[in-house]
Amino acid sequence: MKRRLFIQFPLVASALIADAQNQPVARPKKGFKVEAKRDRYQEELLIMGGQFDCKVSGKDTNGDLCIYDTFRHEKGGPALHLHHSQDEWFYVIKGEFKVKVGDDLFNLKAGDAAFAPRTIPHAFAKISDGEAQMLVLFQPAGSMEDFFEQMSKLGKNIPKDQEHKLKALWEAHGMEIVGPPLQV
Repeated sequence: MKRRLFIQFPLVASALIADAQNQPVARPKKGFKVEAKRDRYQEELLIMGGQFDCKVSGKDTNGDLCIYDTFRHEKGGPALHLHHSQDEWFYVIKGEFKVKVGDDLFNLKAGDAAFAPRTIPHAFAKISDGEAQMLVLFQPAGSMEDFFEQMSKLGKNIPKDQEHKLKALWEAHGMEIVGPPLQV
């Protein structure tokens, strides 16, 4: 009899785990508003030559997505990189950006968008004078919010030689730097 229980236990346990994984996830029951030039949690994240305001957090979506509104002051942007588990979407509100996704290079102006699928190298750079604004969406959210918080501790300017200095930080958050930033 003991042998029979020993054989049945893994089968029952795996069925319970599979059932739990298929249960619907509790979704938020109430909407919210985040004001212009404000962060969802009233944080001020000054990163990579601009301000990053979280508008929709992974905490709001059970990790399904997060959205940042970025106000860019400096020309340039992040190193060429890829996300192992997230898609990234860019939507320009103001100014001009150069966006590279795989072998394609796009010039984006207000109203334009670009999509970077997970595992495809991509980068963007602000190329216009004055302030520029771009929405950036990550799906799923992953640990992007923690990544931006860690980046804010390094200072508000675009780091020099970031493809070497920041490699470990990016890897700790599910990304891989695969080249230098785009030339502006």
